[in-house]
Amino acid sequence: MIKIGKLTDYGILIMTYLARQPDQVHAAQEIAQAIGVSLPTANKLLKTLVRAGLLESMRGIKGGYRLARSAHAINMVEIIGALEGPVGLTDCGTSQQPGSCQRELSCAVKTNWQRISQAVNDALAGVTLAEMTVPSFQPIHLHTHQPTEMTAL
Repeated sequence: MIKIGKLTDYGILIMTYLARQPDQVHAAQEIAQAIGVSLPTANKLLKTLVRAGLLESMRGIKGGYRLARSAHAINMVEIIGALEGPVGLTDCGTSQQPGSCQRELSCAVKTNWQRISQAVNDALAGVTLAEMTVPSFQPIHLHTHQPTEMTAL
């Protein structure tokens, strides 16, 4: 199974929480409580998201955190990339640098993995934080291979 880490999941929860009230500054304690994580975990994620330029932090009594840009201008690949690193399914799918894999010269599937990783990256880039704040009731259409003829057994 390919899945994002628990901390990334929490980071996305933080971002969607802040996106629901983008003009308001939220204290770390409030955010931690709202999404159900410990304050140290929330603080770690908030600092990472600030360093990535996705959040702004304000100091002082009325300090806290808010989105650095509109929720419509932040996409999922940015958030996941800030918390997990480059999005890709294999090392060669995330790195375009020669020598990143010892099997690089003899690998018959490298370009296909890069294509797949790019498709995943593009799909995540196509989903904004604003979209993540509202439930979606649109059906998901999976492309499955349907046999063209049935054979009798």
